[in-house]
Amino acid sequence: MTEKGKLFVFAAPSGAGKTTLVHAIVTKHPELRFSISYTTREPRRNEANEVDYLFVSKEEFMRLKDAGEMLEYAEVFDNYYATSRSQVERHLADNRSVVLEIDWQGARQVRESMPDCVSVFILPPSIDELERRLRNRRTDSEEVIERRLRDARSDMSHWNEFDHVIINDELGKAVAELEAVLQGRGEATSTSNRALQRKVARIVQGD
Repeated sequence: MTEKGKLFVFAAPSGAGKTTLVHAIVTKHPELRFSISYTTREPRRNEANEVDYLFVSKEEFMRLKDAGEMLEYAEVFDNYYATSRSQVERHLADNRSVVLEIDWQGARQVRESMPDCVSVFILPPSIDELERRLRNRRTDSEEVIERRLRDARSDMSHWNEFDHVIINDELGKAVAELEAVLQGRGEATSTSNRALQRKVARIVQGD
């Protein structure tokens, strides 16, 4: 890990395995602080308040936003998501590295507020695999799955706004690549890497 606390920002299209990957790295490195996002959506069956998300009403969300509590926020699938500014600043002040798990819109806002952050975009190995993962969740209707696939294609077009791209094909390999980024040696996953650029282009274009 880096000696000085840093802010790491992770984003991905729905179904790319971002949550699984981030939880794996945080479990392996308990010294990392995982920023818990606010959301106005209803909890899923396996989710707990103040563990997976800070579940709030839309009214409470807007009150916090107007009070300047949101480092970033976005509306996704008709619900709002946001990062607590005070939570992130408190961890960094304690010299703890912080992990944010947000969408590309939120990542853009965080980069503007905290340009020293390290941003990572997580991709599925293919569009077909992304669809398979979404269907295997068995939590969404066909209409929602189709919408998520359309939005995922749009989200993936923003990969080159990030410092690093990790293709989440095999979890162990993806975790190792993410560890390299956290340790400041992520040259293989840098978005300036020409070989990686070609590989990502094939995935994004659906080849």
